[in-house]
Amino acid sequence: MHWDGLQTPAWNGAISNEAAKREIATQLASRAADGQVIGIGSGSTSFLALLALSERVKQEGLNILCVPTSLEIESYCTALGLTITSLVNARPDWCFDGADEVDPENNLIKGRGGAFVREQLVFAAAPQRVILVDESKFVPRLGSSFGVPLAVVPEAANLVRERVREATGHEPVVRPAKGKDGGIIDEQGSLVMDLPIDGSLPPAELEQLLLGTPGISATGLFVGYDFEIIK
Repeated sequence: MHWDGLQTPAWNGAISNEAAKREIATQLASRAADGQVIGIGSGSTSFLALLALSERVKQEGLNILCVPTSLEIESYCTALGLTITSLVNARPDWCFDGADEVDPENNLIKGRGGAFVREQLVFAAAPQRVILVDESKFVPRLGSSFGVPLAVVPEAANLVRERVREATGHEPVVRPAKGKDGGIIDEQGSLVMDLPIDGSLPPAELEQLLLGTPGISATGLFVGYDFEIIK
């Protein structure tokens, strides 16, 4: 995250399909109502939606509480003057988030930004959910473009590799960090690993298998949720 000269937060790096994402963000921000608690997802589309939402709050004087899904999004909310809270103190009326892949049954892969543990919690807590995606995110099956992110207890990395390879025929790999040696450690202290998948197991069955593996605390599979898609 960085700020320009006007102290407005700016996204790090280029935003792909930015025009389409800005249109999606504007649609999303129009849904906010005074007094709501809103779960704020991670990723570039959610960032643009957050900017649009903050403009409505400033212009209309809306009283909104934000439940961020990452420290980065929390920082953006603070920079924009939005009031933040947490699941400890409030339950979202609704939430919005992006996705890395969406299959024909509306199963999702999320977590390329490494925030999928908190994203999963907010998604589960919110009675209404909105997914913000452009056409590039729709795939014939999960795993077409990305592996499944896994949150792994660091000491269990070798055990997880072995157990998952035996069960699925594929071995999860540590996601390399940028700017430092070693792998990515998420905000909960878990090692982030990515599992290539080939579609041989239904997403719900794969999720159950992975969550039953000692050392895996969460996955980037979002299966069985009801949500609306804005595209």
